[in-house]
Amino acid sequence: WWHRFVRKRTKPIPEETAVLWKRRLSIAYGLIAWNAFGLVVYNVYKGKADWAHYYGIKSDEEHSTPPGAAWANTLGIKNAKVYRISGFKKVDEYDIIEGEA
Repeated sequence: WWHRFVRKRTKPIPEETAVLWKRRLSIAYGLIAWNAFGLVVYNVYKGKADWAHYYGIKSDEEHSTPPGAAWANTLGIKNAKVYRISGFKKVDEYDIIEGEA
């Protein structure tokens, strides 16, 4: 439906102009994406990878909660067995009983 809506309300442009603007927009998109990636890498390097904790949105208690326990809490799972895996090896395992890790 969007295609028909646009076609009814706009006039056709020459193909050369369309290709030129497509090239310009793709270059602009590439530059913006590259700069955004650089900004993410810079923030990780400067220690702002967990931006919610850095800006005070997440408390120290929430920050220290293991990810498995945090997800169990988010999903409302009261009793669970959590396995931490790194690569192909089991690193740790613990039980969550009544929401407490």
